[in-house]
Amino acid sequence: MTPVAHRIHDTAPAADWTDAFLTGNGELGLMVPGHPHAERIVVNHHRLVLPNGSRSARAPELADRLPQIRALVLAGRRVEAARLLTGGRGLTWTQSFHPGFALTVDAAPGPAHGYRRGTDFTTGEVAVRWSGGRRRCFVSRADGVAVLHLDQGDCVVGATGDLPGRPAGVRYESTAYRRGEWVYLRVRARYPDAGGAYGFEGLTLLRGDVAVDGDRVRVRGPALLTTLVERPDTPPWRTVEVERRLAALVGDYDELLARHVPRHAVPYGRVGLDLGVPDADRELPVGDLLARQAAAPRRLDPALLERLFHAGRYLLFSASGVLPPRLTGLWLGAWDAAWAGDFTTDANLNLQLAAANVGALPEVTAAHARLVAGQVAHWRDNARAVYGARGLLAPSRTDGEHGHLFHVHPDWPFTAWLAGADWLLHPLHEHHLVTGAPLGPVAGWLAEVADFFADVLTEVDGRPALVPSYSPETGPHDDAGRSAPVAVNATMDVAAARHAVRVAAEVTGADRWAGLRLPDYRVDGRGALAEWAWPGSVGDEDHRHVSHLYPVWPLDEIDPDRTPELAAAAHRALTLRGDEDGSAHGGLHRALAAARLRDGPLVAANLLKIVGADMFFRSLMSAHNPGRVTWNADAAHALPAVLIESLVQSRPGALRLLPAPLPGLPSGTLRGVTCRGRVTVEELTWRPGGVRARLVSPVAQRLLVHGPAGERWVTLAPEQPCEVVC
Repeated sequence: MTPVAHRIHDTAPAADWTDAFLTGNGELGLMVPGHPHAERIVVNHHRLVLPNGSRSARAPELADRLPQIRALVLAGRRVEAARLLTGGRGLTWTQSFHPGFALTVDAAPGPAHGYRRGTDFTTGEVAVRWSGGRRRCFVSRADGVAVLHLDQGDCVVGATGDLPGRPAGVRYESTAYRRGEWVYLRVRARYPDAGGAYGFEGLTLLRGDVAVDGDRVRVRGPALLTTLVERPDTPPWRTVEVERRLAALVGDYDELLARHVPRHAVPYGRVGLDLGVPDADRELPVGDLLARQAAAPRRLDPALLERLFHAGRYLLFSASGVLPPRLTGLWLGAWDAAWAGDFTTDANLNLQLAAANVGALPEVTAAHARLVAGQVAHWRDNARAVYGARGLLAPSRTDGEHGHLFHVHPDWPFTAWLAGADWLLHPLHEHHLVTGAPLGPVAGWLAEVADFFADVLTEVDGRPALVPSYSPETGPHDDAGRSAPVAVNATMDVAAARHAVRVAAEVTGADRWAGLRLPDYRVDGRGALAEWAWPGSVGDEDHRHVSHLYPVWPLDEIDPDRTPELAAAAHRALTLRGDEDGSAHGGLHRALAAARLRDGPLVAANLLKIVGADMFFRSLMSAHNPGRVTWNADAAHALPAVLIESLVQSRPGALRLLPAPLPGLPSGTLRGVTCRGRVTVEELTWRPGGVRARLVSPVAQRLLVHGPAGERWVTLAPEQPCEVVC
C-alpha cells in the first residue's frame, strides 16, 4: 500500500472545478470532482489552444530602426523608444489554452456514506469511493489513453462541452453510437476560422453492459471507459483511426494500470522527503492540513510542507510530456485562462522547471527540450528581424505552437529582453551538468546565444553596453517618477551575456568570444545589486519580479564563497524588494535566491507568503495570488525546488549540505537528489548536532563537501556509496 505521505484524500467532493483531483500523462489530463451521483470529469489535452490569428504572427522588423531606438534610450526618451520597439503594433496575445470537455456520469440520487476521494501520487490514480460504489481513473503513460472504471450500478454516461466561459464561436456537438460490437461517445468542437487548428475531437470507448440511449450511453454494472483526444489542423476528422486505436487496446482496468505504473512510479519515486511527521498528521484529510496551516499562517506546518513537496513533484511530472507545464500545468476547468494559460518564459516556466534536474525528473527536462527544439529556428528569425543579428532571441511567451516574438507593448517591450534564450537554455545545460549526458544540439544553441550578444553589444562613452535592454516586467523611473521600461544594461541581460559567453567557450572550445568586453555588475548607493548596471537607473522596489538576481539563481555566478561582496549586495537587493501583489512566482523566486545566499529564515519567510496565504487548492495545485485567486501551477511546481535548495546545493566538484536550513524543521531525511557534477545524494539525514549523507557517482571523482560543521574532501569510486558526516 502506498505510504500516506505519497497520497492525499478528502472526505467531500469538490465544491468547484478548482478543487478537483488531478491525473495526467503529460499530454492528456483528467480533473475529478468526485460527485457520487452527478460526476463531471473534465478532459484536458496539452495542445488545445483557441485560434486567435496569432499563429501567423511574426517579430517586428526593427533592425533598420535600431540606431534611432538606441539614440532615444541614451537621450532619456525611453518611452518613445518603447513605442518604436513594438513596430507600431497593438498587444497581441498567444492562443489561449482551454479545457476540452467533460465526461458526465449520472445516477439516481442516494446516500453516499463513507465517502472518500483520493489521489495516489505513486501510481497517478484518482479514486472515489462511497457506500454505493466507486470510480477509479488514471491517464496511461504506456498506452496514451485516459482510463476510467465505473463500479456504481446503473448510470448514464455522456459527454458535454458545456464548460464555464465557453466562447459562443466554439461549436460543440456530442453523440453516442455503436460501431460493430463497440459503443462510443464522441465530442467534436469546431473552432472559429481564425488561422489555427480546425477543432478537436474526444472519443470514448465504453466496454461492459452498455447501450446507446440518445446522445448518451446507459451503463448497467461495471464498465471500462478509455478516452483519446485528437486535434486536426485541417479537416477531415480522424474518427475511424481513433476508434481503431481504442478498440485495439487489450486488457481490463487492472491490466492497463499495471502497464502504466512502472512508467509513472519509477520517476516519481526517485526522490522523497521525510520531515518526521507523526502518522496521525499524515492521515489527515487534505482539507484539514490546509485549514491547520491557515490557522497558523506564520509557522511552517511540516505535515503540509512534506505533502506539498510530494504533490509538487507528482503534478510537475504529470503535467510534462509532449510539452513542459503551462501556467496552468496541464489542467483547466473553465475557459478564459489567465495570461492565456500559455508558457510565460520571462520567469514562470523556468521556476516551474527548477525541481526537474535536481529533483531527478529528466523526463520533465526532456519535455522542455522538445519545446525549445521546435522553436529555436524561430528564435533565429527574431534575432534577425529585431536586431539584424546572428543567434537567438526568445519570446516572453509562447502557446507551444511557435516561438515568434510578437507579444509587445510600450509597457512590456519584450523585443528589448535579450536574456530569454540563455534563460530558457539553462535547464538543458544544467541537465548535462547533472547527468553527464551529451549536450547534442544544445552546444550549438549556446554558441548562438553568445554570437547574439557579440552582435548586439555596443559602446557608450567607452563602456560596453546593452541598449536597448529590459528587466521583466519593470523599468527605471523617468524624470516624472514613472516606470519607463526600456533601459541600458538590465542586470538580467548582463548576466545572460556573461553566462552565454563563458558557457559557449566551455562547451565548444572556441575562442571567438575571447576579446568581447562585457558590462560589469553595479552596486548602488544602498549597497544593493542594482537592477540596471547603468548610472542613474533607479526603479520600483515593490515589484514581483527579481530578474536582477539571475546571477544568484540559477546561474550560481554570485555566491557567498567566491564573490562575497556581490553576494552581500544581492542579499541587500533581495531584502529591499517588496511583494507587490503577493504573487506565487515572486515569493518562490525570492525563496530560491535566498537559499543560494544561505539565508534559511529568509527562505522560510518567503515560503510563508505562499503556504500561509491560502494559495493551495484541495488537489494541492496552487493559485497565483493569496486567497486562491487564479489557478496557476507556479507555486505547486517550484516549491519542491526551494526545499531541495535549502538542503542541498551543488556545482561540479563541490557539494553543500544544509546551506539554508529552515527554522522549525530540525530533523528529517531527503533521498535521491541529483546534483550538478554527477553526484546523487542517495540519502541526507539531519538532526540537531549532526548531518549525515550517502553519496554516489557514476564516475570516479574528488568532491569537496561543505556541511554545518566544516568541509572535507571525499573520493568517490564509480557506483560505490560513500558515507559523509558533516
